[in-house]
Amino acid sequence: MVGNKQVAPFLKWVGGKRQLMPSIMALMPERISAYHYIEPFVGGGAVLFHLQPQKAVINDFNAELINVYEVIRQDPDALIEDLKRHKNNPDYFYRLRGLDRKATFRKLTSVQKASRVIYLNKTCFNGLYRVNNAGAFNAPFGRYKNPNIVNEAGIRAVHAYLQDNDIRITTGDYAPVLLQAPGNAFVYLDPPYHPVSESASFTGYVKGGWGPEDQQRLKEACDDLNRRGIKFLLSNSGTSFIKALYRDYAIHTVQANRAINSVGSKRGRVEEVLIRNYDIV
Repeated sequence: MVGNKQVAPFLKWVGGKRQLMPSIMALMPERISAYHYIEPFVGGGAVLFHLQPQKAVINDFNAELINVYEVIRQDPDALIEDLKRHKNNPDYFYRLRGLDRKATFRKLTSVQKASRVIYLNKTCFNGLYRVNNAGAFNAPFGRYKNPNIVNEAGIRAVHAYLQDNDIRITTGDYAPVLLQAPGNAFVYLDPPYHPVSESASFTGYVKGGWGPEDQQRLKEACDDLNRRGIKFLLSNSGTSFIKALYRDYAIHTVQANRAINSVGSKRGRVEEVLIRNYDIV
């Protein structure tokens, strides 16, 4: 499947899948383009933009992220113009970062909120969207010389893709999305990963976080998909907990480079799993 290569993630996202794309594509069902594609944890959209399905439902619990998708689809010109006003210096960065701690944050337009998310993502340390337990963005300034804040060509390419295809965009819990999945759906699930250790757990892209009970609830949702004859592919960390939880399904182990840890020496290759409920022809 060959699409527009400029249709690519516009944000760097925790657990992004671009480096694992060959492994993910090798496990996709035959004639994947014939399926109604559903991605309940869309994140940065690496798999979505690689496949570029004509009919899809994408969802994420992070409303700020989904607002960026909506703004890119509806008003790319205004977004690009707003991105051009940003400054790559620490004083400006921390002033903009602190807006979500103030009541005036609600007065920002959708375009201004989307522009802020992209700016912070491009200029913060490690280039990741990260929030604290209160839901406030808390990554520090990255001190990059020339961050690509205004990727006009990329924004316009994603805009054209979202406009020209039947892509429904929602935000909230994943369960309603899965319950509404039609029989011809293919579901790719990329939930918050189970931590490989207690110290590896960190506050991520939504306030709160995921614990073992959340992983169990998602597994039960996958069981429901399986009972309904709906194909799914799920990615997660390769922990003994996840492997035991999904022991009734096909589990494929892959290696990924992850750079989430703030200590450089503790970054590196980690084991992840791709779990599916269908055979590969």
